[in-house]
Amino acid sequence: MIRHVRVLPVLLLTPLLLTACGSEKAGAGGAPGSPSAATPAAAAPDTGAGELRVRAQAMGVAPELVYVTEAPGFTLAQQSVGVLGDDGFSATWVDGGTNALLRLAVDRGTITAGTCPEQPVGDMSGEHTTCERDGKAWYRTGAGRHEYALPEEGHVVRVSAETDAVPRDVLRAAALAAHRPDAAETDRLLPSAEPAPATPVERGDLPPFGDGAPDNHVDVGG
Repeated sequence: MIRHVRVLPVLLLTPLLLTACGSEKAGAGGAPGSPSAATPAAAAPDTGAGELRVRAQAMGVAPELVYVTEAPGFTLAQQSVGVLGDDGFSATWVDGGTNALLRLAVDRGTITAGTCPEQPVGDMSGEHTTCERDGKAWYRTGAGRHEYALPEEGHVVRVSAETDAVPRDVLRAAALAAHRPDAAETDRLLPSAEPAPATPVERGDLPPFGDGAPDNHVDVGG
């Protein structure tokens, strides 16, 4: 038996095809409010903050207490970077021409008009301390050193030096320049949390040939 196939007229078929194509494009292109609509890319995570946290904690330093500063002619003494007290932070910058030192120290606590004279400058206990308000900071002197102390939220940032080695204006500028490090500064300031690769030890008694066994040859006479 022969079945007859019903063929739709071209004029009727064309609108159906256009409707189907239009629906497919709307779904792919992402009509507003549709599940397939393109969404904006999520913001990249702050890898700098994460690296700071990892490196600081590896040293035993609270990440929020890590600061960095700068002063003309001074460079960071990498070996000076370390923990202060329980989880504070300290680092020293050196003037390459005069060998003068700028010490940055950050620790928990506060400083007020009442407590300022009681806190020694540069950890020199038992010395008389004078305090002078300078903007939001305290300018302090004692035991041949001077210091700018800036109270922050729950901690104090201090920049100190020998009075005769670093002028007050340089000290003040370095204190006001103290800030939380960015990713690049963190990389230069804090040592990596990854352990350094072990360096193979070269032995002088290994011959350059054979299986590399030690040369235990004994001369005549033992």
